[in-house]
Amino acid sequence: MQFKGRIFVVSGPSGAGKGTLVVKLMNRVPYLHLSVSATTRKPRPDEIPGVDYHFLSEEEFLKGVEEGKFLEWAKVHDCLYGTLYDEVKEFLAGGYDVVLEIDVQGALQVKERVPEAALIFISPPSWKELKARLEKRRTETKEAVERRIQNAKAEIKFADKYGYVIINDEVERAAERLVNIVKQERAKKKPTTM
Repeated sequence: MQFKGRIFVVSGPSGAGKGTLVVKLMNRVPYLHLSVSATTRKPRPDEIPGVDYHFLSEEEFLKGVEEGKFLEWAKVHDCLYGTLYDEVKEFLAGGYDVVLEIDVQGALQVKERVPEAALIFISPPSWKELKARLEKRRTETKEAVERRIQNAKAEIKFADKYGYVIINDEVERAAERLVNIVKQERAKKKPTTM
């Protein structure tokens, strides 16, 4: 099936600032839809089901995997995360471009299934800055922060698999680069096939 809309995948280590950049992108570029990922992790106090994530039990999630309901899925930080096919198809069919803010494992699955998807990797300026950002959140234990840093070191090795890499050393500059990449990719007018 061919769609007018495009898929943009934004990945990077936890704490790299991808969420902040995606919010700025969504506010600056029309006809974009931010896909809501499904997850088995528990909601944080400020998160709204269906808005921040589709919160599923592990049983529900794995049943969805068996039934082929996910465009991509992966285990990250001991929880399952994935992108629901139907949600992506709905917005692509409506002429929207879809932004997936997902991990590296999922991004590589999307690239395999949808080769014309644009992959954008958000990198922190340094390991010291990444650690400071994670600690500033105050949402995780010291052990969890260390685990995220170790995961980040593994994830960053895949940056060369992406079409674009943005170093998020200054938020406004990085946001502008992200906006320009989306506009540049849109100008190519490649249809998405899924």
